[in-house]
Amino acid sequence: MRKIIHIDMDAFYASVEQRDDPSLRGKPVVVAWRGARSVVCAASYEARTFGIHSAMPAVRAERLCPQAVFVPPDFVRYKAVSRQVREIFLRHTALVEPLSLDEAYLDVTDALSEIPTATAIAEDIRRQIREETALTASAGIAPNKFLAKIASDWRKPDGQFVVRPHQVDAFLTPLPVKKIPGVGKVMQAKLLALGIERVGQLRERPLEELQQRFGSFGASLFRRARGIDERQVQPDQPVQSISAEDTFEHDLPLQDLAPAITRLAIKTWDASRKTERVGHTVVLKLKTSQFRILTRSLTPDTPPASLEALTQIALSLCTRVQQPQDTLYRLVGVGLGSFREREEVLSQGSLFGETSG
Repeated sequence: MRKIIHIDMDAFYASVEQRDDPSLRGKPVVVAWRGARSVVCAASYEARTFGIHSAMPAVRAERLCPQAVFVPPDFVRYKAVSRQVREIFLRHTALVEPLSLDEAYLDVTDALSEIPTATAIAEDIRRQIREETALTASAGIAPNKFLAKIASDWRKPDGQFVVRPHQVDAFLTPLPVKKIPGVGKVMQAKLLALGIERVGQLRERPLEELQQRFGSFGASLFRRARGIDERQVQPDQPVQSISAEDTFEHDLPLQDLAPAITRLAIKTWDASRKTERVGHTVVLKLKTSQFRILTRSLTPDTPPASLEALTQIALSLCTRVQQPQDTLYRLVGVGLGSFREREEVLSQGSLFGETSG
């Protein structure tokens, strides 16, 4: 039986801003750029009482709370604090799987510290975070990642919750099915049409029925309803994809996107140089003014070996966007995917189009 902890920093970006600027403490802080196309990166708990949450349009947040203090995000600072927190994790276990700057899974089954229980380890981690960063974190402790992530949200902020093996069924039974990862509004509506609103009701459905209705996701629903999650904590996961995107202040036609694509290709290329792996597939992402998302991709015979090559491919993908000429776009993104180890690419003599002798 594994012992998994999910640590989630409380209102991380907003809390860093309130910590560093005492005048913001106790006020509704919204971390976002102002503007019609901006979205909320984070909201303090004071702002959340007005219904503001991350990913919400900034203009809507301003309508909900006109007195909110808007602070532009400072990701350099957030990353520095995230590294501090990561160092605290590593005192207890080498098995740390970051999910983002503000949350991570830890496998403490065989912990490095001599603290006897996972519950006590989580308490010690939260104490160290509070003492060394002046920030708070919440924790979920459970036999697997799925349960630990749900549990970490149970006593926020600055709390923790334990789901012991014998408590799994009782814990899951009353939960709404939306708590299961992958169950968004569309899937929620499909399950509700079947009379399934709670996890306990989902557990009553046989595997065959769920697979017939929802394919492979049906099997996942069957397992999650029983608290089954065999995924291991994966430290230092290899890069699978890198991308950069931008939302325009005003919608633009396809023929005006080249400058933005070129700029985003530079960001993506620079980020890809920080990994030892090599990206092979170039991806162009577009979002229309009607919020329809389009993607076009190309996997050339040899991976892009320069910024110029990446940019050229990204620009060429525009010719494969078969939309009416008057279509306007609010967002564009450039990505690199299908990453492989550099040694593997070099051994095949393909990085620069070479052939082995």
